[in-house]
Amino acid sequence: MNSSTDPPGGPVEPPEAPADAVTSVVAPQLRALRRRAALTLESAARAAGLSPAHLSRLETGQRQPSLPMLLALARVYGTTVSELLGETTADRDAVVRAGDMEPTAAGGWTYWQAGGSGRGMQALRVRVPYGTQGDIVRVHPGEEWLHVLRGRLRLRLGDAVHLLGPGDSAHFDSLTPHRIAAQDADGLELLFVHTLLQSPTAALCLGPVTTPTRHTAGEMP
Repeated sequence: MNSSTDPPGGPVEPPEAPADAVTSVVAPQLRALRRRAALTLESAARAAGLSPAHLSRLETGQRQPSLPMLLALARVYGTTVSELLGETTADRDAVVRAGDMEPTAAGGWTYWQAGGSGRGMQALRVRVPYGTQGDIVRVHPGEEWLHVLRGRLRLRLGDAVHLLGPGDSAHFDSLTPHRIAAQDADGLELLFVHTLLQSPTAALCLGPVTTPTRHTAGEMP
């Protein structure tokens, strides 16, 4: 029986759109990055929450990808939205010298860039004083890896609470609601590596880069 509408519960595809300059650049990039990741069309589409037919149309320039689609595909391919868009950057130094690491204050924390800027993965050295941002729940795309250098870290992942000491590490999906806090009055220092798909570091993980206002117990900023 023919019908002019999608079957109940079936996927609703966005309307066809003519190819434009952006689409003509993105389409071959999507195909090349999927192949670089050694993923089939079906497995990549499934991981990104798309149908194989839809991903195929994106790769051939028959559909324009939305920003959520680009974010999902960048995460699946282990890259950045900038690379999906075909943007290139000048060569960067592979080595970051200690003397070049300028401290930045963010929500009571202090952090130093320990890796190159503008990459799909960022490495930071972070100093977390006691009683700062401990009630902030973070949820954002990407992955995080933490390694405690000094002090003790109280890490909440979903409903579980973990206490980490010097030398301990944690590696988790950042879509898992998480909280990071110093367990002791002396605070803590840690190495922090994360993938943020070119989103601003401070906005997603460390809070706005401002002069911090001390929060009282139980107050949610």
